[in-house]
Order: sequence, then C-alpha cells, then structure tokens
Amino acid sequence: MITIICVVLNQADELNQTIQSVKSLNRKVELIVVDGKSNDGTLDIIKGHDDFINSWISEKDNGIYDAFNKGWNMASENSHVLYLGAGDKILKLPKESVLRFSDVLYGNVILEGRYTFISKADFRLKLGNTLHHQALLVKKSLLKASPFDTNFKTYADFDLNQRLLKSGAVFSSCPNLLASAIPDGVSHHFNWKESLSVVRHNYGIYLTGLAFCYYVFQFLIEKINMNN
Repeated sequence: MITIICVVLNQADELNQTIQSVKSLNRKVELIVVDGKSNDGTLDIIKGHDDFINSWISEKDNGIYDAFNKGWNMASENSHVLYLGAGDKILKLPKESVLRFSDVLYGNVILEGRYTFISKADFRLKLGNTLHHQALLVKKSLLKASPFDTNFKTYADFDLNQRLLKSGAVFSSCPNLLASAIPDGVSHHFNWKESLSVVRHNYGIYLTGLAFCYYVFQFLIEKINMNN
C-alpha cells in the first residue's frame, strides 16, 4: 500500500491543490492529513474532501518533522510512506507490485515548475541531500525503527536518508515516481551549518570536511553560471 501524508499549517488553497493532485491519479492510496491547528479555512478544505481522506488530525506540533512523525504513526502497517507539503503535487506513482522489491523508492522532483531535480542514492548522499521527500517512498517499518530526529529543524529528512543508507536499506530508482514541489519548504534556503552537522553526526569529521569542499564547489559553480 502507498500512504501519502500531507502536512499543512494555514495553507488552505495549497492543501486543496495537493489533494486534487492525488485525486487526479485515480489510484487507490491512503491519504493522511496532519494539520498544525490551522485557523484560515484549512479545516474546511479537509472536511470538504472527507470522503477521500482516510484520516486526519489538527493539533499543535513542534515543527514539520514532528508532524512527519505523527503522520507515519497514523499510516497502515506494511505501507510505503511519502510526504507532501501543502502546495506540492504528486504527478506519477509506481504500481504497488513494485513496492515489494525495495525498502526505499525514489523518483525525481520538478522544482518551482522550472527544472527537474534528479534524485540520487549513491556516495553523493553522504555529502548532501540528493533525495527529496516529495518523491520518496519509505517503508513504514523503517520509519518506526528510525523516526525523524526533531533536533534537526531543517534537514531531519537528510539525516533520515543518511541513516537509511548506512543501515543497508535497499534503495531503488523509480521512473514512475514523479512530484512537483513549491519553493518555500523548510529546507528551500540552504542551511550549510545544519547540513554539515548531519554529515558529521552520521559519517564523522572526514566526510564533513569533504562535504564542506563540495558545498563550496557547488556555490562557485552556481556563481559562474549566474554570471554567464
């Protein structure tokens, strides 16, 4: 089973767009909405889709990754879980028969409607977050064993991805998994200090130094491209 968890706080219109994207796939999925106690009409949107949403909660949380943890706790057992923020859209999902072969399936993400982020689960994931949660299906059993660390406010998803990689979880690229993401997510603005902290936490000082060099290199490449 595929479980899609949508987290939202005061984004009624964006939430409606996200739910409509799931509906448009005409697929049987489990849809869970975790609302952080919105007061802008978000609950009206949720109730308006009550026949399609499997379960939802509306309560205060301690940030997006606390909401993520609440979400997988509500998911059905033996499901693969995918997270969307309000405004994100799911465009393609794989057949359920594909799920049994992998612990984690990853696809690509169209960012800001302008370019496609090509996801990778190789050595580069040890240096930076090469996977986006909008196109990442993770077994619930893995999330239960290794939940999001809410001490990381920006890159708890990066931390989780690294821990899954270290654990030997089976990652599989999936061309039939595609999403689009809006630009104002919590990790949209690069927080290099926390990103390096994640690398050090999982891989030690040597790879932290290598990651720092990698970030500087990426920064310089972007500057050169902007000036051309």
